[in-house]
Amino acid sequence: MRGVALIGCGAIGSVIAKAIDEGQVNAVLLYVMDADKSRAERLATSLRNQKPTIATSVEEIANDPRVEIVVEAASQEAVIQYAEALLAAGKELVVMSVGALLRPEVRPLLAKYKSRIHVPSGALGGLDALKALSLVGIESVELVTHKHPSKLADEPYVRQKGLNLEGVREPLVVFEGTAEEAVRAFPRTLNIAASLALASGATVKVKMVADPAVHNNVHEFVARSRAGTLYVKVENLPHPENPKTSYLAALSAVELLRSLCTTRC
Repeated sequence: MRGVALIGCGAIGSVIAKAIDEGQVNAVLLYVMDADKSRAERLATSLRNQKPTIATSVEEIANDPRVEIVVEAASQEAVIQYAEALLAAGKELVVMSVGALLRPEVRPLLAKYKSRIHVPSGALGGLDALKALSLVGIESVELVTHKHPSKLADEPYVRQKGLNLEGVREPLVVFEGTAEEAVRAFPRTLNIAASLALASGATVKVKMVADPAVHNNVHEFVARSRAGTLYVKVENLPHPENPKTSYLAALSAVELLRSLCTTRC
């Protein structure tokens, strides 16, 4: 049974912790850690079978030989801050904030520790087919995400640009750029752009649309290669405890962790 530590105790972290607690994942949850210590404490006390320690520093996790896998479910900043210490200590790292892997601070780590950095499919599907197409080269990848205007109000890009989306009545393109630009503009909601970039090895063109007609997040991408064209559309329902989080993204992390703990236990 593999030892797991969890950084980030929000909606996604809670789903992962409860999956371990209920035996869906063949692992022991040794540590939970969050910038808000009280949130980590609440999660730890909510578990029936697991008794994780509340970590106060990443060094505590890195220095414990029992920890084999660390799941990041916090933020891109957490990846930038903690990834190197954890990977250098020999840990495997499951990264939910995939956008961090496109940041120049983290790119060298991806190259050095690629076999120990794991990326779940997140709020998307079809990444296995995209990786297969990449074997003959991807000509283009285009991602279009539709979100209700109210769900974009707190995004850094929208605030910085001073965009007022309250009166939007028709679909409005609020952002166009590359995956690298997208993960900085929308660090919480466009990590999928990074997943596409990493899976395809190609430049990903991204478009964010404020669409008053949609109530769930809709992601569509098309990838073209010599072997064929891949079209994928996913409509994500929000997590029941946090409407800003995709339920599918949380479940994809559980499935990846299940796989890591099944094949290597």
